[in-house]
Amino acid sequence: MAITAQDVNRLRQETGAGMMDCKKALTEANGDFEAAKDILRKQGQKIASKRADNATSEGIVLTQVSEDGKTGKVVAVACETEPVSKVADFQTLAQTVLETAVSTNAASKEELLAAPQADGRSLQDHLTDLMGKIGEKIDVVAYESVSAEKVVAYNHSNGKLGVLVALDNTSGTDVIEVGKDIAMQIAAMKPIALDKDGVDAATIEREIEIGKEQARAEGKPEAMLEKIAQGKLNKFYKENTLLNQEFVKDSSLNISQLLEKTSKGLKVTDFKRVAIG
Repeated sequence: MAITAQDVNRLRQETGAGMMDCKKALTEANGDFEAAKDILRKQGQKIASKRADNATSEGIVLTQVSEDGKTGKVVAVACETEPVSKVADFQTLAQTVLETAVSTNAASKEELLAAPQADGRSLQDHLTDLMGKIGEKIDVVAYESVSAEKVVAYNHSNGKLGVLVALDNTSGTDVIEVGKDIAMQIAAMKPIALDKDGVDAATIEREIEIGKEQARAEGKPEAMLEKIAQGKLNKFYKENTLLNQEFVKDSSLNISQLLEKTSKGLKVTDFKRVAIG
């Protein structure tokens, strides 16, 4: 049957696919709209499979804190190239990912991607459809959530970095400003844990071995290596764990002291830093 421009435009409006892709799909489906939609979806699946190993170093990171300020979500939706990250359809999909995370309170990335959308299809199906339309790999590369008495979010100006900070024991104090300061600290200084108790054993062992090797290379006695390595480990904690880091706005305070100065007993109980690229 003859495929009219109106038919192609209708399919384009319903799927968002390109004009030529819509025309090819309708031709292959002999004008059957539902069959043409299936063909376009399979095209997305083929692209997803073909580009599965491609790097996704561009994209957008979005955060949202609940109205009561007690729960925060951060998602990172990635693609292969910067121009695609600026496309309206990509940004709309990223917002849909965040809204789905908030509405479903998904426990994991897998659960988030399986969540049904208004048309009954999963969020992953919608990602796959956009891959077919754009021709690039698109993926939800991170999904994190925190809950506390007060959650503060920060988005870096490049749109590729987001932070959530969970604060407890606020004692009625307005902690938004200090929460933002700490979130920007996390963005800039990249702490690997809240304090030394959060550093995994493998990292500690590696830092001790590095410390020993450095001391040995400097000609220090073998009997002194362990003590020297422990000293270097303490320096590592100071530089790489949030509560022990010097506050970037006032080096006379570390973050733990900043919290106590803001409100006695104020604590950061958790944080999430998500970045693309």
